[in-house]
Amino acid sequence: MAEKDIFEKMAEAPAIALENAVEATQVVVDTLKVDQPAKKAKAYWKTLGPGLTTGAADDDCSGIVTYSQEGAKYGFQLNWLALFTFPLMAGVQEMCARIGLVTGRGLAANIRKYFPRWILIVATLLLFCANTFNIGADIAAMSEATRLLFPTWNFVVLAIGFTLATLALQIFVSYKVYSKYLKWLSFALMAYVITAFLPSVNMNWGEALKSLAIPSLSLSKEQIILICGILGTTISPYLFFWQTSQEVEEQTMLGKITEKLRQDGVSNRKIKRMRTDVWSGMFYSNAVMFFIVSVCASVLHQNGITNIATASDAANALRPIAGDNAYLLFAVGIIGIGLLAIPILAGGISYALSESFGWEEGLYHKLKEASAFYGVIIIATVVGLMINFLGIDPIKALIYSAVANGLAAPLLLVLIVLISSNKKIMGEHVSSTGYKILGWLCVALMTVAGLATIYSFF
Repeated sequence: MAEKDIFEKMAEAPAIALENAVEATQVVVDTLKVDQPAKKAKAYWKTLGPGLTTGAADDDCSGIVTYSQEGAKYGFQLNWLALFTFPLMAGVQEMCARIGLVTGRGLAANIRKYFPRWILIVATLLLFCANTFNIGADIAAMSEATRLLFPTWNFVVLAIGFTLATLALQIFVSYKVYSKYLKWLSFALMAYVITAFLPSVNMNWGEALKSLAIPSLSLSKEQIILICGILGTTISPYLFFWQTSQEVEEQTMLGKITEKLRQDGVSNRKIKRMRTDVWSGMFYSNAVMFFIVSVCASVLHQNGITNIATASDAANALRPIAGDNAYLLFAVGIIGIGLLAIPILAGGISYALSESFGWEEGLYHKLKEASAFYGVIIIATVVGLMINFLGIDPIKALIYSAVANGLAAPLLLVLIVLISSNKKIMGEHVSSTGYKILGWLCVALMTVAGLATIYSFF
């Protein structure tokens, strides 16, 4: 794609985002047109599902580290990225959700059906590497965050405990209950929103909102690498697989146990409800990004603290300046979002591998009905745990994860745009021109980001 074309499409993106956001908002309004306020809230809550949990999982421990680094290093300067990545992330995730709803199959199953098998194998292997490193880093971050609250507790015991807890929830809890658990866990991110309003943080709201609306860049090598990292942690391959497969899970839970039944049940109303869910979830994700960056900018950057290596570093750095409440909220947020993100990271791998090889898959199955599917979840989570005991630096683990994602994301994005734009596959629910523009813009940006990230490391 020519440089001129890329910039022209970037200029069109805000208008496309506004159009889609307005449509999603209208669906919310239509959904809430009932008499009592309590019923309105309940109706909207029922609309939310895979989109909300996917958006929340995007702000996992690696995301928290990246956003904390951004705020500490550059203050409010890059706040505009939260607004910039919102339509890109929402557009991609809606295309994934649309593929799942319309075809009744997960993303890997669609890639296997319409593209050469080697493409899927390469993408899946990269996903496995990226996710296992990420799982390991998240387990470490949760354990360290717990030790911030309880310093005498043993790291090894905590790491094993969190591993067993997440596995038990995925394997032994029914999908109907488990999906509700994931929705409620998304509220863990509210810890970062609340932190911004603490008097001790002394948030500079004027500067925070101004930098959100007015883009600013210094174009230094370090800043470009960080921006690439932000794109990589925001538009992540595991979210593509999870979003698509969760739409299938939701329909299966309603009794549509075959592809044919799921395909026949698609309506424009269902597409609009999905859009509300996805855009709400992605807005939540990017709003939390804004609050994390702004808190670290107000507290850390303003006081000369510019070097943050882990999520626990961010919590520790906040304590002497912003007080115990900010410190505790940051620590609790790390633990809560880790409990949400690890199952989604492991589940994303399992959906991809199971669909690639035609294994029985789905969280609605019991262990004995889909042993290979749950076996992958167990292996990925245990490998992630073991990374913490093999002498691999957790920061390096995240770097390896970023490299794998940088290679996989552009390839997967091309396939997602091609599938969602194909009328033979999607029928009347094919993605619109606006979504195609957002999709190809994402491909261009993630290709540049991936190459820049890999170049910077090697």
